[in-house]
Amino acid sequence: MGTELPQVPRLLPWSGPEGKPCYLVSDDHGGPVSRLADATESIQLGMGTELLAHAHSMLPDSPPGELRFLAERLTEALLVALRVAESRGRRLDHLN
Repeated sequence: MGTELPQVPRLLPWSGPEGKPCYLVSDDHGGPVSRLADATESIQLGMGTELLAHAHSMLPDSPPGELRFLAERLTEALLVALRVAESRGRRLDHLN
């Protein structure tokens, strides 16, 4: 019998009811939910990159209402990026 790594719940890149975190407990790292989570993370990070570029270009001349909207979207993008980083960090910690 080989040494098996313990199952580590994966923090998913979306929230459940009431904004609570969702986790995937599976030993099948290539399963459909895992692939969906990978694709969602990639899309979310890409959207954050685009939003940051947009913010950089519009900041010098933006009226206050547009700045508030931009700040709200940047806050959402940062929350997503931190969730992705936490999820990936947890998985890396358990590989070592």
